Amino acid sequence: MVSQRWPRRDVSGILLFIKSPGPSSNEALQCVKRLYQARKAGHTGSLDRLATGLLPICFGEATKLSGFLLNADKCYRAIVKLGVVTTTGDAEGEVIRERPVTDLDAARVAGVFRAMLGAKTQVPPMHSALKHQGQRLYELAHRGIAIERQPRPIVIHALDLVRFLGDALEIGVRCSKGTYIRTLAEDIGEALGCGGHVASLERTAVGGFEVRDAIDLCGLTELASTGLQALDARLLPLDCVLPGEPAVALSRDAAYYLGRGQAVLVAHAPKAGLVKLYDDRRRFLGVGEVQDDGRIAPRRLLRTA
Repeated sequence: MVSQRWPRRDVSGILLFIKSPGPSSNEALQCVKRLYQARKAGHTGSLDRLATGLLPICFGEATKLSGFLLNADKCYRAIVKLGVVTTTGDAEGEVIRERPVTDLDAARVAGVFRAMLGAKTQVPPMHSALKHQGQRLYELAHRGIAIERQPRPIVIHALDLVRFLGDALEIGVRCSKGTYIRTLAEDIGEALGCGGHVASLERTAVGGFEVRDAIDLCGLTELASTGLQALDARLLPLDCVLPGEPAVALSRDAAYYLGRGQAVLVAHAPKAGLVKLYDDRRRFLGVGEVQDDGRIAPRRLLRTA
């Protein structure tokens, strides 16, 4: 059977997309990519099938900058169901243990949350998209295969109790990349002596982007019915990936040499860190990094460079 072909075009930009529960992140990406008739697109961090929320999608040249969003801090809103432990750490799994929820009050929960703040290590769950010898861990888990996983460094910047929901907690989390909220929920349950799992999960922010500014598939489909121009109007410019980093304007000569992979010296440049690079016509060239000697070296350059 020959797969149906659809027209593809070169389009660049960043779409703030709301993933609904059910499809995988890649399935959601493919739906959006088809609507845009885009030649190249990628998402910036998987969400579980049951999870919802912000899934930034990079098109064209923006895919070169997707790593900065993958590495950015994330914010989540989750419901942690207490007293029930599942095989997957979320509502998809089978119940393997139930315990009573007792002596639950705000002061006790706050103490547990305080102990979880800061730099930690976390063992990734088997039901995750990490790969082992080319296979996703969740694929192995579904076949009853368990692989030893090494702890990974994470940072919990903020962990807040939003409200009590009987035998469940609604929580807000701001964390580093690589943090698994289902594992955090299990740790919260264990610390409270009753166990727990994630009943629902929404990603509310990625870096400087927030879910309130995003659009879901229904909204995109409606826009698509009016034409590609309406869809393109939803795309953010490429230089919004690093909203807090300083901008550096390059002379024509400096832009020329930087575009050929050479570090360049720029007057009044920042002393350190990442910078957004522009040419003498204010075109965004990509991202550079200030070296110890003060020169700016290219980190990720776009085709305009």
